[in-house]
Order: sequence, then C-alpha cells, then structure tokens
Amino acid sequence: MTTTDPVPPPVDNREQAAPGKPKGWQFDSSLVLTMVLLAGVALQGPVRGALSAPVVQSWMTVFVAVMVQALPFLVLGVLLSAVIAVFVPPSFFARALPERPVLAVPVAGMAGAVLPGCECASVPVAGALVRRGVTPAAALAFLLSAPAINPIVLTATAVAFPGEPRMVLARFVASLLVACAMGWLWHRLGRSDWLRPPARPVSDGLGRGAAFWGSVRHDVMHAGGFLVVGAMAAATLKAVVPADWLGLAAGHPVVAVLALAVLAVLLSICSEADAFVAASLTQFSLTARLTFLVVGPMIDLKLFAMQTATFGREFALRFAPATFTLAVLVSSLVGAVLL
Repeated sequence: MTTTDPVPPPVDNREQAAPGKPKGWQFDSSLVLTMVLLAGVALQGPVRGALSAPVVQSWMTVFVAVMVQALPFLVLGVLLSAVIAVFVPPSFFARALPERPVLAVPVAGMAGAVLPGCECASVPVAGALVRRGVTPAAALAFLLSAPAINPIVLTATAVAFPGEPRMVLARFVASLLVACAMGWLWHRLGRSDWLRPPARPVSDGLGRGAAFWGSVRHDVMHAGGFLVVGAMAAATLKAVVPADWLGLAAGHPVVAVLALAVLAVLLSICSEADAFVAASLTQFSLTARLTFLVVGPMIDLKLFAMQTATFGREFALRFAPATFTLAVLVSSLVGAVLL
C-alpha cells in the first residue's frame, strides 16, 4: 500500500500579510462616514445653533461671496493659461515683446488692459508667460496691471463713482505706475533663485487636446486649493474685525490710507466688485478709497496664497510686501495730484 502525505490545511493569506495585527474593529471609509452621520444626527441641535450665530453667518457670507466672485475668473485664467501653454508658440512672445526687459515691462503692463478678469485670472496667465520664456519682470508687470486696468474694472469704477470721473483716471494711472515700477524693480534687484519656475505636467507625446485639458486640470487643482485657503482666511478676519475701528481710522488722513490698504488685503474682494465696496466707504477720503482700489487687486490674502502656489514662497515673501508698500505710496501721490 502506498502512503501519501496528508494535505496541508489552506493558509489564510490575509493573516500572513498582517502578522500580529489585533483582531476586532477595523476602520474604513464606510464606517467613518456612518459615524460622522450618526454624530451629526445626535448633535444636530448644537450644530444648528452654532451655524445660526451671527459670526458664523458673517463668515459663511464672506467665504461664499469671495468664492463665487473669484471662481469664474480663476477658470478664465486657467483656460487662458492652457491656451498660451499649448497653442501659442514661444516665438510669438519674442516677436510681441521688446527684447530689452526695460522696454518689455511697460508693454506687458499695458497688455493687462485687454484681459477681462481679476487677480485670480492673472496669476495662472503670468505663470504661463514665465514658462514660455517671457522675462519675469514683464510677466510680473502683467500680473499686477491686468486685474486693475482692464475694461471691466474701469467700467465698474465709473459706475460706482458716477460723480467722480477722476477716480477712473486715478485708478488707471496709479495701478499702471505700480505695475511697471514693480517690474523694473524685479529686473533690477530680483534673483532667479527667488522665483520658482511654475510647474507644468509633462505632456510630451500627447495631442494638443489632451495636453490642454491636462493643463486645465493641473492648474484648477493647484490654484483652486489655495484660493479656498485664502477665502477662508479672509472670511475669518472679516468676521472678527470690529466695524467701529473703521470710523475711528477715517478721521486721520494717514491712518485712513493705511487702514483701507490693510482692509483691501484682508477682505480679498474681486477687482470687478471692489469699486462698489470702496464707494460705500463714504466716511473715508477719495485718496484713501483710491488706495483701497489700487492695493486690493495687487496683493490680498487669496492672491498671496496663489502667488505662493505658482511662484514659490521665497518669491511671495519678497514680492508681496514690496508691492503693498509701493502701491500705498503711489496711490497716495496720485490721489493728492488728481483727486
């Protein structure tokens, strides 16, 4: 008789894959979702009470307003960025802009007048220009001028200040001067290691259509996340800053200018809507309100976050304070002359 070896019992690979793992409750996405839903049902009373608080209502109003205002123009900027990156040949910019950066800066600054968007649109477009080999000084001049001197913004300013046509001229002049001055300043003092080249997903071997939508997806996910962070910060600051501070600041000319400059940074209002907010601040002088209109489109919380995401933190930490200081000084001088 032939004897055979006994057949070994089947091995549980799951236990071998995780030796020593304690048995019992294991968390997965469905369990976590169930627990969150149960907690929401059990605590719906306190949650409803917290959401109905005036501070929370103010926070949600500002957050939603910033996002609703900014998202369409962010998408517009992303689409323009993808068009520039995929369909516009690099030789176009060599022909369109002067070779000398000193001359390319004002040309790029004036080109910002044709982009119907806000600061959310200008950041990805400026990043695409840098990727295409445009000198950073010219791209930065375009970044600052486009949100402030395009036709939509100037028209909104004229509608918001119907009795002050000089406000439109003052905003155009001050914003263009700041944009060109910052471009020249960067050309003179900026260093290449301060500005991180904007990232671009690899599209070698892809058709133009696939490369275009890949670029759109990349920029929406990259810049959109930072836009949300900036909108949350702006809403938080708006909800906790006492309104009485504005009345006290308006009585002192220098303090009024600085107060509205800081307020423009904190509120992070889209440049298509900021003129109506400035017009409502009737307790402040026209010069102080001009500062609000010049500073806001160039540096605010969401714009700082988006600049950090696009060009790097080393760039934003240097560029933002310099832009803020120059915008305050130039708008004050232009306001004193024209207003």
